[in-house]
Amino acid sequence: MRRAKISAVGCYTPTRVLTNEDLERMVETSDQWIVERTGIRERRIAPPEIATSDMAVEAAKVALERRGIEAAELDAILVCTVTPDMFFPATACLVQERLGATRAWGFDLVAACAGFVFGLTTAAHFVMSGMHRKVLVIGSDTMSRIIDYTDRNTCVLFGDGAGAMVVEAAEDGEEGFISFHNEIDGSGGKYLFMPAGGSRIPASRETVEKRMHYVHQDGGQVFKYAVRKMYESCATLLEKNGYTPSDVSLLIPHQANIRIIRAAAERLGIPCDRVITNIDRYGNTTAATIPLATNDALQSGKLKKGNLVVFAAVGAGYTVGANLWRWEF
Repeated sequence: MRRAKISAVGCYTPTRVLTNEDLERMVETSDQWIVERTGIRERRIAPPEIATSDMAVEAAKVALERRGIEAAELDAILVCTVTPDMFFPATACLVQERLGATRAWGFDLVAACAGFVFGLTTAAHFVMSGMHRKVLVIGSDTMSRIIDYTDRNTCVLFGDGAGAMVVEAAEDGEEGFISFHNEIDGSGGKYLFMPAGGSRIPASRETVEKRMHYVHQDGGQVFKYAVRKMYESCATLLEKNGYTPSDVSLLIPHQANIRIIRAAAERLGIPCDRVITNIDRYGNTTAATIPLATNDALQSGKLKKGNLVVFAAVGAGYTVGANLWRWEF
């Protein structure tokens, strides 16, 4: 079977910064409380004229330019998002047209914070099947559009951003994608969700007045589940592939909460200097956090060719994902 590798990373974040001090003037909270509870100091907020597809396109352009290929060479585009421009057409269609990816098919993948890991899993298998040579995976979310800025428990957590990776056929001698461990657990759906706007509760004046088009979260339940499953998914993935945490060069986790990340890393026995975090600067950008963190790891020199890398995420649904890759550039 053909192997698959990640060959480029590109990101985009809006220029506007919303700091903890800004939030102190909006809701009853404090910089100290936010930092201690979440690790977040600031997040990026998209202006009204920028939507999820716009950020996705910009991140994709960077990834394609860094790889040195044209959009017309892509076979498929996967857009991982919970904040599409609209229900239909798919955001992937909008991105495909804007990029000029004339040969590509694609679709939107909805798996919340685990979306990008699910997208990488899917792209790798497309390439390994031999049916695709180059697949673009994008995580893009404009979370500020579905956040209630009068709810101090959720408004401090989220930001906007996009990241993209090119997944393509590996060369002889390259390992690339090794394995995955993904799960879903629908019993957790009631703890993190957006109540209205779908076929169950269509949009109406009442749903708007009751703020049902915003993120609703039971933070305690989500926190406990995320800590446990972040650890379990990584441990299971490593064990079934004959690796131990000491073999891992870098853990690049979803950036939801610094306490979740630290607890999972501690249970795995992976020291902090091998765990990538940038939640302090971006907050939780949902499907974009892993490519944003990967980009930072590359730019800082922490991520190098030959590294054994684990991507891991837990999100609404519940969705759980972990990927094991050998970094090849």
